[in-house]
Amino acid sequence: MTRGATAKSRQPNGASTIYLGKDGRWHGRVTVGVKDDGKPDRRHVSRKTRAEVTKAVRELERQRDKGAVRKAGQSWTLETWLTHWVENIAAPNVSENTIDGYRVAVNHHLIPGLGAHRLEKLEPEHLERFYKKMQETGSAAGTAHQTHRTIRAALNEAVRRGHLTRNPATIAKAPRLEEDEVEPYSVEEVQRLLAEAGKHRNTARWVIALALGLRQGEVLGMQWTDVDFKLGVIRVRRGRLRPRYQHGCGDRCGRKPGFCPQKINTRRETKNVKSRAGQRPIGAPDELMDLLRQHKEEQARERALARDLWTEKGYVFTSPIGEPLNPNTDFHKWKDLLKAADVRDGRLHDARHTAATVLLILGVSDAVVDAIMGWEPGKSARMRRRYQHLTSRVLKDTADKIGGLLWGNDPSQAGGAIAPSAGYSPVLAELTVHVARLGERRVPFVQREHAAEVVAQWSEDWPDRTAEVEEWDRGRWERNGPGGVRAVRDQMPERTVVFHARALFLPGGERATTGLLDQWSVPAWDFETDAYTSRSSVWRTVRLPGAGQEVEANARGTDKAAVEAAFDEACAQAVDRAQNPGKYGDIDDW
Repeated sequence: MTRGATAKSRQPNGASTIYLGKDGRWHGRVTVGVKDDGKPDRRHVSRKTRAEVTKAVRELERQRDKGAVRKAGQSWTLETWLTHWVENIAAPNVSENTIDGYRVAVNHHLIPGLGAHRLEKLEPEHLERFYKKMQETGSAAGTAHQTHRTIRAALNEAVRRGHLTRNPATIAKAPRLEEDEVEPYSVEEVQRLLAEAGKHRNTARWVIALALGLRQGEVLGMQWTDVDFKLGVIRVRRGRLRPRYQHGCGDRCGRKPGFCPQKINTRRETKNVKSRAGQRPIGAPDELMDLLRQHKEEQARERALARDLWTEKGYVFTSPIGEPLNPNTDFHKWKDLLKAADVRDGRLHDARHTAATVLLILGVSDAVVDAIMGWEPGKSARMRRRYQHLTSRVLKDTADKIGGLLWGNDPSQAGGAIAPSAGYSPVLAELTVHVARLGERRVPFVQREHAAEVVAQWSEDWPDRTAEVEEWDRGRWERNGPGGVRAVRDQMPERTVVFHARALFLPGGERATTGLLDQWSVPAWDFETDAYTSRSSVWRTVRLPGAGQEVEANARGTDKAAVEAAFDEACAQAVDRAQNPGKYGDIDDW
C-alpha cells in the first residue's frame, strides 16, 4: 500500500470514530477535550446499530461544541459531593454562622433524603418531591427554603467546576415562604419595657435595642472603646458569635457538649462586621449616654466585688464576672422582660423592627435610616420595606394630609377631633394647631394655653414686636409651616438663658477669623432646638462639609463658667481633629 493511500484511509487526529467491535456492537469515540494529565479526553459510547451509535456520537459532539460535557474524573453521588463541598469548599470561605446552617441542611436533611442520587442524574422533580416530603413530616417552610438555598449553592459550585452541566436547583420551584407581618411595639409598650428594664442588670442593653435598633450580636459584641461619651456616638465594629462547645471531659459526662461541666468553646467570641455599611457610627441620645455612664459605674462595682474571678475583656455588657453575654442567655432575658412588663410576646429581633418604624414615624430621611440601621445602599430599599411598618399612626397622619390637600378645610368640623391611639402622643391626631406668632417666627402647640404663655413671655422681652396666637388646621400647617417644621409641641417648655461659645479651626489647626461673635448668651425656650440645653455645659466638635473642611468647636449651657471651661476642651480637641482627621473618622483611609 502506498504512502498516499495510507494517509487517505486514516481519520485526522481528534476526529470522532465509529466502528463495529468484536462483541457485535457498534462503538463510537469522541474527543471532547484534554484531561488533567495532558492526554486527550476520549469519550466512549456503545449501541446495537450503526444508526444509534452515530446519533449518540453526534449528540456528544454537539455537547462538546457548546461546552456542556461533564468533566471527566470522580463519579460523584450527591452525598459525596455535598460532604466535600461543605467541609472543603464552603467551610474555609464563609462565616461560622453560615457554615453551621449549611451543615444542618446537608447532614440532617439533604444527605438522608437525596444522598444516594448520582450527581448528574439529579432532576428538579427529585428536589420538589423532597421539599414537599420535608414539610409533610413536620419541617417548617423556612427550613425547607433554607435547605433549597443550600443545595442551590452547592450545585452552583459543581457546575462552575465542570461536574455538572446545569443546576437542577435553579429550575426546581423553591418552597413557598410566607413571612409573617411583624407588628412593631407601640410607644406605650416600649415605655413599659424600658421601665421594667430599669429594675434589672444591663438596663442600657435593652434601651439600645429599642431606641437604636442594633442587632443582638452588635450589642453583645460592643466594647467600651466603641463608646465615645464626648461626642455622644456609639461605633458598631463587631458582632458576638454564638459559642460552639466540645467536651472537655473526653465525652465521659453523658451530656451534650453545651452542658458538659468542663465544656470548651471552640469558637472566637466576636467577628468584625462583614460589610462597610455595617461598620457605622450612631449618634446616641443624651439619655442613653447617661445610662451608659451609670452602667459603667455599676460594672466597676461588680468588678471590685468579683476580685480575682473577674475577667477583663472590655465588653460593655457582661456576666457578673466579666465574660461576654451568651446570646442564648440574652434571648431568655428578653422573654423574661416581656413577661415582667406585661407586654405581648415577640422575638428579640422585633425590637429592631420597632426602632426602624420609629424612624419612619419621625420622617427621618432614607439615607440617615440606612446609616443607623447598617444597610448597604444596593439593598436598602428592600430592607426598609421589610423593617419599616405602616402603623396606624403613620396611616392616620397620611390620611389627614390627603384630606387637607383635597378639601382644604378643618376635618374637625365634620365630627370632632379623633382620639389619639393608645400609647402615642396626641400630636399627630390633633386637628387644630395653636401657633405662637413671635414677630416673623411661628411656633406650633397642641394646647392653646401653652401658645398663649409663650406669647406673653416673649412680649415681656420684646414689647415693640408683634406677638399673638393664631389658629391653623393641621393640613395647612404641614403644607405651609415655616421651615418645613413637622413637630407640634404638646407642652410649654421652661425659659432659660443659654450661654454659647464657638470657634472655627483650619485643617492645619490654626484658628480661623470669622465675623461671628465667639461668645454670646440668649434667652431661649425648648423649641429653639439648635440653641437650647438644660445642662450646665455641653460641648462638641464637628468637621464642616465643603472644600474648606474647617473644624467647628462649640459649647453651650446654663452655667457661664462651666461653658467657658467646656469651650477650652472643645477647642483643644478641634485643633487635634483638624491636624489628625483620620483619628476621628473624618476620612476613610485611616
